[in-house]
Amino acid sequence: MKSGGTLEDRPRYNKSVTFGSFPFPTLTEQQKIHLRALCEELDAFRKAQQAAHPKLTLTQMYNVLEKLRANDRTGERVEGRDREIYDQGLIGFLRDIHDRIDAAVAEAYGWPADLSDDDILHRLVNLNRARAAEEAQGIVRWLRPEYQNPAGHAAEARDTQGAMDLDPRDTAAKPAFPQSLPDQIAAVREALSDLGEATPEQVARQFKRGRATTVQPLLQSLTALGQARIVEGGRFAK
Repeated sequence: MKSGGTLEDRPRYNKSVTFGSFPFPTLTEQQKIHLRALCEELDAFRKAQQAAHPKLTLTQMYNVLEKLRANDRTGERVEGRDREIYDQGLIGFLRDIHDRIDAAVAEAYGWPADLSDDDILHRLVNLNRARAAEEAQGIVRWLRPEYQNPAGHAAEARDTQGAMDLDPRDTAAKPAFPQSLPDQIAAVREALSDLGEATPEQVARQFKRGRATTVQPLLQSLTALGQARIVEGGRFAK
């Protein structure tokens, strides 16, 4: 809930703060093929079990899977209705597929496969911070698919000398909105810092040919990286 929000009186998932800032691994082609095959195996397996047992739900299957994992610590047996779901869903096979996916993901990150949940969380937080530091230097690995840069190549530095004394309120003196994504992020971050607090429209007006529809996802990315924050009225603040 700390990273979530509400819609009316219901909890709401904030994509930009959670999924949008998640530090995905940098995969080799072989790792991509392997993980894709495992995920397709998982999808086909679950669909097959549900087709064979139309009343079987994914919620039931994963509730029993969690109980099965918990029972490894307690030594308890899966019994009653849970046993029926275990048999229908072949939960032991489901567990094996997920264990293989977990091992493949750990390998993609270059981590041991037997890390605790707490260790994984700390490593993800540290990796998130490292990626944020990279992006502050113009190295962007993941954003929209058309801008993905998994190899981490740095963008060329912008030459801003000679523009510092110009009044940004003068329309003729407005800088053109940059073409490359790293430069766009840097420019939006700088504009928000100057304004202090602004809507995407107000930030876009700081540039020639700036558009709110382009600026808003950049502001959301800065928010996910901890370099901006959302305030009331759809505004962003540094």
